Amino acid sequence: MYARRRHVYFWMMGACLLLFVGAWAVVRLFSMPVAIGMCVVAMLIPPVAAMVANRRGPEDRWWDDPSGDPTSDEWWDELDGKKRRHE
Repeated sequence: MYARRRHVYFWMMGACLLLFVGAWAVVRLFSMPVAIGMCVVAMLIPPVAAMVANRRGPEDRWWDDPSGDPTSDEWWDELDGKKRRHE
């Protein structure tokens, strides 16, 4: 899953770079409002790309990891209705 999120992030950031460069290298020669519009769209891509890259999927089981504090882990297990093995 991590690799897929990373690939999507790099594709989105590549599109962002392409929009900026294309807007000011080519499109501005024909239409300044379109070039500015392309830059506005490119400006919105990095925050979305960061959210995509940092999102957790349903198969990411980070919340099940024990915290290291036995009292806290016991308390959370009781709330979740789980029985933890005592080793």
